Amino acid sequence: MLFCRKIPTRTPIYISCRSRSPALCRFLSTATDTSASKPFYITTPIFYPNAAPHIGHLYSLVTADIFARFTRISEPDRPVHFLTGTDEHGLKIQKAAKDRGIEPAVLCDALSEQFRRLGNRANISNTVFLRTTEARHREAVEHVWRTLTAQDLIYKGTYSGWYSISDECFYTDSQITHLPSYLTPVSIETGSAVEWSSESNYKFRLSSFQERLLDYYTTNPKSIYPSAHRERLIQTLKDEPLDDLSISRPRERLSWGIPVPGDMSHTMYVWFDALTVYLTGVGFPAEQQGSLWPPNIQVIGKDIVRFHALYLPAMLLAMGLPLSHTLLAHAHWTAQQRKMSKSIGNVADPFDAMDTWGVDAVRFYMARVGGRFRDDVDWSPEQLEKHADEIRSLLGNFFLRITSRTIQKRVASVPQLTFVQLLDQSLDGPNGDVLSSLRSLKGRVEQCMEKFEVGDALDAIILVLREANGALTHTAPWSIQSPPEAAQVSYLLSLEVLRVTGICLQPFIPEAVRNLLDALGVPKAERNMDAAAVGKGSVGEVKGVKLFEGKREIASGGQ
Repeated sequence: MLFCRKIPTRTPIYISCRSRSPALCRFLSTATDTSASKPFYITTPIFYPNAAPHIGHLYSLVTADIFARFTRISEPDRPVHFLTGTDEHGLKIQKAAKDRGIEPAVLCDALSEQFRRLGNRANISNTVFLRTTEARHREAVEHVWRTLTAQDLIYKGTYSGWYSISDECFYTDSQITHLPSYLTPVSIETGSAVEWSSESNYKFRLSSFQERLLDYYTTNPKSIYPSAHRERLIQTLKDEPLDDLSISRPRERLSWGIPVPGDMSHTMYVWFDALTVYLTGVGFPAEQQGSLWPPNIQVIGKDIVRFHALYLPAMLLAMGLPLSHTLLAHAHWTAQQRKMSKSIGNVADPFDAMDTWGVDAVRFYMARVGGRFRDDVDWSPEQLEKHADEIRSLLGNFFLRITSRTIQKRVASVPQLTFVQLLDQSLDGPNGDVLSSLRSLKGRVEQCMEKFEVGDALDAIILVLREANGALTHTAPWSIQSPPEAAQVSYLLSLEVLRVTGICLQPFIPEAVRNLLDALGVPKAERNMDAAAVGKGSVGEVKGVKLFEGKREIASGGQ
């Protein structure tokens, strides 16, 4: 069930325990915590800091931030808990540190700070930044391990399979392919090189949860978005038996990580460690039944669906904890229709992009072009420039035009009206069309956000701004050919368009619209979605200000 003006929540779902194992039947089967009053909990992937942040990391952060900010203005009394951070253990970190001749902890400190700086620079409103090297996280991971061990769900055995150092995981024969142009097999899912490995390690009885996971995804259509990921997962669960999961590596091969409780000769598998961070972020294990769990939305890249849709849910079911409401698995950014790669030299630097075009322009571009999440999108400086100019013109220039001294003097020459009084009049022509579109904007944006259609929500806002700009040009309130009374109608309607669209744009371009709403004198208490209804809020003393950061000269030379 979807509630109007809220990020989707659902009625309780219970999964039948079909397993014939008596131990499994002891587990609680609640799929989701459904309290609409619980704090809203949203997470990004926990980023792996073996290299500097790239555009994909910024995409995940901006996507999650949009939903966090939208929840705050949709439900102002509901706390929002927003977690991001860095996943700092594993073979890739160990190898990268060795190649640089430094200790892994030193490398993690430096790179983790870059990810923290990325969030700050992009105006990300996270409430928690968590590193997996923190003591509180180790306590949570060890607790999970001991809990699963007590359930006889962890055992020691020999694991053989195709191992990817890049992905830090094993793949089965059906999950790899041999490409003519590659010397070694690669993962079908990620394209990463794999090599055959056989070793003694600890394993988690993932196979015991196959039917329950299939039940959950079959009966829970909103569990993964876009839906194609869920459909593929269901088909996989129907067609292929789940293998038990390797969850440790011999310490002699992987020393940079959390040791297995009671066996210092093994290190916990990095994904087992990393997936627990979402629990650590809400105070687990001290707050096992706390009010924050489970996540309402987990934003992830499409390449890590399996880890978040199979491994983490199985661990949660084993502990009797509810599953996440929705996994939002976004597509990737490419460059010249190719995967971004350092070796190719087509990696886009997020800091450079924000320094060049401004933070809000980059956020707007990512949401406008990448806000449908289904297909990979190409990073293009030319397209970024086009969309940056689009929002600067439709919003920034529109605001400067309507607040010009010429228009304000003409409006002041006639008896003053309020916008509410203007609504008693019948508006026709372009102004009438604008008012009609503006009346439906709030509901349209809410509907799109409920469906995770960020790009469509922006489309709706941009359409209103285009119509309003057109109506302003048609009326020409600055011209002596336009009666002062008509200028006043155009002025009041334009201010209402700016007020309503400004409220709706807060999740997307927060700094620019903060400047806008401040300049319009909109009270802080009237910046929520309830106030986005036409005539519901107020405009105070209007001041002309610049809304957007200026572009760096390198991007605007010749203009």
